[in-house]
Amino acid sequence: MALHKMLLCALFAVFLAFGSLSSTVQASDPELTSDFFVPEGKVAADLDGAFFTNTTLENVQPNLNSAFATVTPVNQNAFPALTGLGISSALIQFPPGTVNPPHTHPRGTELLYVIEGTLSVGLVDTTQKLFTQTLLPGDLFVFPKGLVHFQINLDQWTSVKAVVGFSSSNPGLISLPSTLFGKSMISSEVLQKSFSVTADVINKLKAAQV
Repeated sequence: MALHKMLLCALFAVFLAFGSLSSTVQASDPELTSDFFVPEGKVAADLDGAFFTNTTLENVQPNLNSAFATVTPVNQNAFPALTGLGISSALIQFPPGTVNPPHTHPRGTELLYVIEGTLSVGLVDTTQKLFTQTLLPGDLFVFPKGLVHFQINLDQWTSVKAVVGFSSSNPGLISLPSTLFGKSMISSEVLQKSFSVTADVINKLKAAQV
């Protein structure tokens, strides 16, 4: 129960912050011409409170067998009522020593709120400057839309939990490791020349993404 209250407070803080920005910054999502999104084949009069409710984050457990953080997104795909509202969320759980690898969100700014633990974060702007910070419970950190960023739990004994809000109901995700060396299937020749390394290095990086 206490955990649920903490999560509720964290979500409220993140959404309140985005709400204060919405008066001066246009959301990246198209503006609705109705009160809210109505799924195809439905009419607004047939919907009830269940449509505006989502339970994705109830009792979510982290993957303790992975080197990566467990990210549980709540966007318009999981919660259709968010469609067109310019907001979504995610719960990020960091078991000891785990990382959320460098990535970008092409359609949304991210606002992160630390619920528990100490989290190290960083972002890189278009001048290649790296901005880093160590966050404590109650701290907020903003990652501007489209910029490469990461989070890591450097503590080998204590877990970290954070909740994020996005300025889009579908912010998108481009993970640099998997995009460069995984599913995108960029040719090894392109990667070798781009990083000035041998084929053996590229093959090892590609193998690590399987």
